[in-house]
Amino acid sequence: MDEQMPIGVTLNEIIPETPSIRTFVFDREIAFRPGQFVMVWVPGVDEVPMALSSPSSITVLEVGDATAALFAMREGDRIGIRGPYGNGFTVTGRTLAIAGGVGASPLLPLVAAGQVDTFLIGGRTASELLFADRIREAATLMVATDDGTAGHHGFVTDLISRVDLADFSHICVCGPEVMMAAVLGILDREGCAERGQFSLHRYMKCGVGLCGSCCTDPHGLRVCRDGPVFSGDVLLGSEFGHYARDASGRRRRV
Repeated sequence: MDEQMPIGVTLNEIIPETPSIRTFVFDREIAFRPGQFVMVWVPGVDEVPMALSSPSSITVLEVGDATAALFAMREGDRIGIRGPYGNGFTVTGRTLAIAGGVGASPLLPLVAAGQVDTFLIGGRTASELLFADRIREAATLMVATDDGTAGHHGFVTDLISRVDLADFSHICVCGPEVMMAAVLGILDREGCAERGQFSLHRYMKCGVGLCGSCCTDPHGLRVCRDGPVFSGDVLLGSEFGHYARDASGRRRRV
């Protein structure tokens, strides 16, 4: 695929995964590494970055104009895809995955490839635990919900104390940035921040490293090219967990 030009794809299937998350399956498979993303063009609305949950699907939480327009689409409608972009996760040994909400989406390809040994997942309530059944078939699954309707009553970060971090060569994390920052803090205190791999979400315009809209402070790393997956030790002392920039370039608290 020409990474500079979107290709048109047809939505073959739309799968409700949770009350707020849907998977959109399209009619073309994309060769990618787990953790990479594509730029999704919703005609007449916007183009936004989204992680691939399989070679032919994106799994989406409705959060803005583009995703609202996507949620209004039906099977047979068409969207544009360009990419994949970014670096993705790198795993070569035992792997711990930690996800909150829709953050399970870019981690699912690792599970599908048999590369995750233990998976910690959190959600607001039991019905919002994304891909829990599929993960349970391939890895040891530990669950936390904010309201206690499934698993541990509390946050997914509470589950980290129930595993031995020394057992894992890689710790792959995706979810709300506040949650990921809390995970990084735990890894730092345990002296293993460099084993963490964190998938960041930032506002993007081009997706190919030219516009600079997704650059992070203080190092100027581009999430679209240098990320979206960053080692934990790189994120220590950065804007991560504190603020991000909006479409105008202004800082906003995460």
